[in-house]
Amino acid sequence: MAVNIGFNDPLYIHPSDTPGMCLVNDHLTGADNYGVWSRAMLIALRAKNKTGFIDGTCRKPTLEQPALPQWERCNALVLSWIMNSVSKEIFGGIVYAIDAFAVWNDLKDQYNKVNGSRIFALHREIGRLTQASNTVSSYYCRLKQLWDEYSSLVTLPSCECDTARQYIAHDQQHKLLQFLMGLNDNYSQIRSQILIMSPLPSVGQAFSIISQEESHHSLSTAELPSTAFFSEQGRLNNQKRDIFTCDHCHLNGHTKEFCYKLVGYPPGHKLYKANNYRKG
Repeated sequence: MAVNIGFNDPLYIHPSDTPGMCLVNDHLTGADNYGVWSRAMLIALRAKNKTGFIDGTCRKPTLEQPALPQWERCNALVLSWIMNSVSKEIFGGIVYAIDAFAVWNDLKDQYNKVNGSRIFALHREIGRLTQASNTVSSYYCRLKQLWDEYSSLVTLPSCECDTARQYIAHDQQHKLLQFLMGLNDNYSQIRSQILIMSPLPSVGQAFSIISQEESHHSLSTAELPSTAFFSEQGRLNNQKRDIFTCDHCHLNGHTKEFCYKLVGYPPGHKLYKANNYRKG
């Protein structure tokens, strides 16, 4: 019996859905990157409308149900996508599996090592992270990556109650302060202006303000090379003058042929009247 499968049905297979596809760029290598990998895979599978095959909501039909062959095709497809996104070592342990749901849970049991040590390490890295020689954008992106990883390891309130909203507001303010504290000292003035805003901006808005200040600073710095060039030329000229030493008076900046004590002081010099100036 033919099964009518709509576009929004988890059993629907798009023509572009092939077993050889790799849904994520970074392959699963172990506990170190399981959090990032699983999050990326969930997003990709949600886009394919196939999360039901890893969370158990799309159950396998019975033998009497006509949808069984299509379910098996989709299950094999999801299983292939998981296999294509893990390292060779992990691939050897799941290659004989026949159920995507079981494989997903096995990987979670093996590599989802959420413990106090990792959370402590994240807190420490966030607290120590500063802009240093990085651009504002690079610094913010790294900080946001650490925040996102921390959020994936702990359970945060997701309801719409007042307590949850207050917690989210407090969390946003805490992130704003962390971001501002890590900026270089040349942003101290704009940082002070942000801190006196009422209400305080979100960390994303603060990043936008600081980025504009960075762009303005870069444009201002670009106008300095000409001034710096002439300053450098003046320094070089002074060095050149210091190379010459008079054999008569032993002063720097001229030679014996141009020594005033020998050829006379020029008109306008304070000692001109006391000496006869001989023109060369």
